[in-house]
Amino acid sequence: MKKAFLLFTGLTLATIVSAQLKTLGIKTSADTYSFFKYEMSKTVVSGHRGSHIAGYPENAIETFEHVLKHTPAFFEIDPRLTKDSVIVLLHDATLDRTTTGKGKLSDHTWEEVKQFRLKDKDGNITPYRIPTLQEAINWAKGKTILNLDRKDVPPQMTAEIIRKNNAAAFVMVTVHTADQAKFFYQNNPLIMMSAFVKTEEALKSYEAAGVPWKNMIAYIGSENKPENKVMLDLLHARGVMCMISAAPVYDKLATKEERAAAYRDIFAKGADILESDYPIEVGEAIKL
Repeated sequence: MKKAFLLFTGLTLATIVSAQLKTLGIKTSADTYSFFKYEMSKTVVSGHRGSHIAGYPENAIETFEHVLKHTPAFFEIDPRLTKDSVIVLLHDATLDRTTTGKGKLSDHTWEEVKQFRLKDKDGNITPYRIPTLQEAINWAKGKTILNLDRKDVPPQMTAEIIRKNNAAAFVMVTVHTADQAKFFYQNNPLIMMSAFVKTEEALKSYEAAGVPWKNMIAYIGSENKPENKVMLDLLHARGVMCMISAAPVYDKLATKEERAAAYRDIFAKGADILESDYPIEVGEAIKL
């Protein structure tokens, strides 16, 4: 069956062209649960670190905006702490690969960090600087959903910034274990999580922890393999959308055509969410 991005109305998901952006009409946690509730033929794109394209650096608000001009998507991003405990977006513990700075992020204050400029995937310096998580949250409201990966920010600090901004409807967290999911759920029952659920044992551990499936999507791995069907069936039966990350494998294919074929096959084999370094290409491949 051909998959398509479902258009919802009322209090559920809407793909809205607003100010030239293809935004997600998320206003409440109920909208978020509807957005991520499994339904056959629904497909969703996630931008891995935003995107990895020429002229636009990873983990940059300007990159998120650029993606939304082409396709509806939510974004996996990487919060880390500066020396003076400001939460900024940076994947690596060090500055060298993606910025004009040098050394560990944790050795620099925010005043120092905001002087650096971000580099794109080819190492070219861009006009853009490292954003704070607060700036990203301010930008994302009413536009998209941010998925916070686990780096060096303490869970309580992550939970607090979501609470302070009343942002549970559009800021979600990645959890690797049922215990991590239980912490965030007990802290804020409205929060959405991207949970590592690669095995039946992991699935049972989340259920034993008492975290409702409506609060989770399931990351099942980075390979589009026949063995995934067991987990896909178990999770779909619980109303859970399943995500594969193309970044480590299929995003590495040499041509756009090869990547597009791989993206389409991932959805054809039953995954519902595709996280990719190239979210615009994914949107084009499945005609979002």
